[in-house]
Parts: sequence; C-alpha cells; structure tokens
Amino acid sequence: MYALFGRPGAMCMAAAIMISTFGCNNGLILASARVYYAMARDRLFFRRVGTTNAQHAPAAALVAQGIWTAFLTLPRAMTTQSATGRVTYGNVYTQLLEYIVSADLLFYFLLVAAVILLRKKSPTAERPYRTRGYPIVPIISILLAGLLIVDLACLGPTTSGIGILIVLTGVPVYFFWRKRGAS
Repeated sequence: MYALFGRPGAMCMAAAIMISTFGCNNGLILASARVYYAMARDRLFFRRVGTTNAQHAPAAALVAQGIWTAFLTLPRAMTTQSATGRVTYGNVYTQLLEYIVSADLLFYFLLVAAVILLRKKSPTAERPYRTRGYPIVPIISILLAGLLIVDLACLGPTTSGIGILIVLTGVPVYFFWRKRGAS
C-alpha cells in the first residue's frame, strides 16, 4: 500500500489490520474462555473457573486466560550484535503468532483426519453436513496442513518447536486433572 499510495495508503492498511486483529481477538478471547469454563465443569481445571458471574459470563475463566496470556508475552527473543554488543529484542506478536500457527495447523490436521476416521468407523451415522468432493477435499486439506507444518518447522524451528512444546505440556496436565477429578 505504501508503494501504491504512499504514507496515506500505509496508514489505511495499518488501520484495517488493527480493526481486523481486534475483531478477531474479541471472538477468540470470548470463545477461548468458554474452553476453560467447560474444562472446569468437566473437572479438568480449577473448579472456580467453571463458574459464571451475575451477568452469566465466565469471569474467572477470562481472568485465568488473561494470566496465561500475560505469561506467554514474557519471553522475547534477544539478539546481541557482535560488533557493538547492542542487545535488540524480537517482536512479541510475531513470536506468539509463530508459536500458535504450528500448533493450530497440527490440530486442524488431526481434526480433518478424525472426520475421515469417524466416517469410516460409523458409516451409518447421521450426517447433517456433507463435503463436496469427499474424501478428496479432506485429504488435500490434510496434505496442505502437513506441508505447512513441515515448512514452518524448517523456517522457524525454535518458535514452532516452542508452540508444539506448549501444546505437549497439556498432556501431563490433562492426565493430572483427570486423575484428580476422578478421586
């Protein structure tokens, strides 16, 4: 936009990106808090997080999510220039995005694979929605997600690896809470 319209074009594009980002964050924040809420209701997280306030909002879940978000913004990539010894810090937004994209793609990959497996295991189950081109479209989706996961692992192995590690830390936490909830 800067090349085409100069500074006004760049400012308009920046404003459009900000509006889009805030709109997306609004939906993600509200929907993600409901995940914590549901986990707590299923005894897989702190009991208090499974409650709502007087306005029926999962306020404790929103606070828990805010704490986790603040924690994720703490680490920053540091680079020291050998010639000057000057320390520069990386872009936190880019780091968080790189953490998340690899993990998201992994879950999309698993989600689509689960659809294919469930259709094979339960061929007579009710299907309120059908995909045109099934199973070709889901297979292409799996292949593209797999390709992007490998590409991100090659381009940003550290941040992609950290994102996958964050997700994998959920496995022992899940088993801890499940065992705790059963007792």
